[in-house]
Amino acid sequence: MSVITSTGLLTAARAEALFTSALPTASHPTRAQVTATIRRAIRVHGGSRGCATVLAGEYGDHPEIAVPRMRWALGVVHLAYAKHTTIGTAQNESALVAAST
Repeated sequence: MSVITSTGLLTAARAEALFTSALPTASHPTRAQVTATIRRAIRVHGGSRGCATVLAGEYGDHPEIAVPRMRWALGVVHLAYAKHTTIGTAQNESALVAAST
């Protein structure tokens, strides 16, 4: 159970950092670009808590923009860091692609 929780927290932290980046919401970055962008955001905002603070502010100030941006960030993180060794992951990716269209 703790592995699933840790993975979920890591995914959330990555998505929060990506959310705060300058990448356009419609972009389809490579895994290398995602990793570099997340690292940059973590540095700029002083850690994952700083990214979470920016995220919370955007949800408060611009919820109509924040919701689709977070949906995009989560989708990008899921695709960039997906494990292609399990059937469940492949099904999740298919569901993610279907949900984003």
